[in-house]
Amino acid sequence: MNKKIGIQGIKGSFHHLVAMDYYHKDVEVMEHLSFQELAQKLAAKESDEAVMAIENSIAGSILPNYALIDEYNLSVVGEHYTPVNMNLMALKGQEIADIKKVFSHPMALLQCKQFFKQYPHIKLIEDADTAEAAKRIHNEGLKKVAAVASPAAAEMYDLEILAREIHTIKSNATRFLVLGTEPKKPNGEKLDKASIKFDLKSERGSLVSVLNILRDCYLDMTKIQSLPIIDEPWKYSFFVDVTFERPQDFERAIDVLKLMTEGLRIFGIYKNNLS
Repeated sequence: MNKKIGIQGIKGSFHHLVAMDYYHKDVEVMEHLSFQELAQKLAAKESDEAVMAIENSIAGSILPNYALIDEYNLSVVGEHYTPVNMNLMALKGQEIADIKKVFSHPMALLQCKQFFKQYPHIKLIEDADTAEAAKRIHNEGLKKVAAVASPAAAEMYDLEILAREIHTIKSNATRFLVLGTEPKKPNGEKLDKASIKFDLKSERGSLVSVLNILRDCYLDMTKIQSLPIIDEPWKYSFFVDVTFERPQDFERAIDVLKLMTEGLRIFGIYKNNLS
């Protein structure tokens, strides 16, 4: 029986493509038009796992998603990096000069900002999902309207690609987390990456001390992200990704960090997808 995998967006979205690529087979996807709904449904175990975009090489981190993972007590069980291929698409028989409005996810529009400077007559409108915008154009027969989405969405919803690969930086890529409700259990696979969260004590140099511990325990920090603590103005939580060669090095670092920080949480230990 196939796993039920939660995605943000609908079939043809980048989340859908990541789900199919990560699981190496056809999967049963549960479509959600918001990350909030995706997290809620996963926490309620209405899906087995979920994929969630967490950062883009151009636009940076998706901060609300860190908060959702923490709020719903989700676990990171894997990660996947995918190139982003943005395309302008519309009903067949039209040209870019005919297009008056373009709908897409705000992150997609941001990544294509330079392209649209050539076409000041086009109004850019933020939408819930790349593929959903493409599907609506198809279903409603909308002329003079286009979407920015993946080539798969154009094929799935019978749209013509008016311009290919319109994203500004051609090396554009997005990192997705694979989420579950339970930590990943070792099954012979090398698990050499971890995501953790902690709050700093109100002591001078506390962040530097934490970073020194990571270094001294031979951990390589690949990401650090701060997020405000809502009920404590000007205090921050830190979300950190580390890679390591030996599990005992990570365990040693955690033992020390428990004494140096507050609210330490291990979101997950999983395989480094760039190793």
